[in-house]
Amino acid sequence: MSSHMLETFLNESLEDLKGKGLYNVIDPLESPNGPVITINGRQLINLSSNNYLGLATDERLKAAAKQAIEQFGVGAGAVRTINGTLKLHIELEEKIAEFKQTEAAIFYQSGFNCNMAAISAVMDAHDAILSDELNHASIIDGCRLSKAKIIRYKHSDMEDLRARAKEAMGSGHYNKIMIITDGVFSMDGDIALLPDIVKIAEEFDLITYVDDAHGSGVLGEGAGTVKHFGLSEKIDFQIGTLSKAIGVVGGYVAGKKNLIDWLKVRSRPFLFSTSLTPADVAACKRSIEILMESTVLNRKLWENGDYLKKGLKELGFNIGNSETPITPCIIGDEALTQQFSKKLNLEGVYAKAIVFPTVQKGAGRVRNMPTAAHTKEMLDQAISIYDKVGKEMGVI
Repeated sequence: MSSHMLETFLNESLEDLKGKGLYNVIDPLESPNGPVITINGRQLINLSSNNYLGLATDERLKAAAKQAIEQFGVGAGAVRTINGTLKLHIELEEKIAEFKQTEAAIFYQSGFNCNMAAISAVMDAHDAILSDELNHASIIDGCRLSKAKIIRYKHSDMEDLRARAKEAMGSGHYNKIMIITDGVFSMDGDIALLPDIVKIAEEFDLITYVDDAHGSGVLGEGAGTVKHFGLSEKIDFQIGTLSKAIGVVGGYVAGKKNLIDWLKVRSRPFLFSTSLTPADVAACKRSIEILMESTVLNRKLWENGDYLKKGLKELGFNIGNSETPITPCIIGDEALTQQFSKKLNLEGVYAKAIVFPTVQKGAGRVRNMPTAAHTKEMLDQAISIYDKVGKEMGVI
């Protein structure tokens, strides 16, 4: 029999979310997560996935995964430090380091795990972290876990960052101070001001940490935001995901060899969670090889992103200040945003509404994620549906 207290809490909380229009209904896909998806027997143009380069369904990755299953089985069988490290795992880490232009790399089961692992392995209660106010939830949770003092600075406001860095350093309270930022901010598509962040870090001898989940495979001809700015030597921690542009699952930290050696003996998700499956590891490695061999998919992604942005802007939608293919359509009111997303769905476009608490109140948006796999015809169809729904609802 379940606890009455728990039942009351769950029922009241769920009803509260539903009443506020904040309860998220999950739509299972009946197809691969490609540029067009099938939900409840209906085909929809998919503008909500992070499969930036279309690699999640790539035949070359499927072949690599199948081969790995035949050779190594379906599971790694243990944590990395006991005997769950296969030859494949080492090969992937070497490939990531080459891709990110660092001495070494370590991979984890997810990008979220990276931030839980890496921050708390280096920072503790005697330290401070300067964190951009729009950083991803996994960064926020990783900072909390470390027990370091968290000092939020205004989004990409370098004067505020410098003032807070100066104050933290001058206080004499902290052994180490770290600056943490997303490379690309996922809700607005803007890019962190890394050259300025590096200057401030050098001035105050701060540790630098960039989570490039939405930059890897996208910026710097695929190598990411740090490469985009030519700062591979200047950033201590480069974090990335293997589940967005790379198209599979997992995450990694790239940096100096001594940092990676430390994470291998002190980061808890590495020590206490079974390592990624052989199929996933082999597919990740093949994906990175494809990115290193050619920039064709990367160029196609940017071409499609620019095309969709131009089309929506010309219709009169507010697409914010995105500098990447991420294309938000900012509607504002939460209820209107969700209604707009539902109407798009009925007309054949799958683009999810994103509202408070993921974004600020009154900043509701439908976020569009064009990929290299979309054709011009698909994007034209999506733009015409946006036109129809926008006019019907008085949004444009």
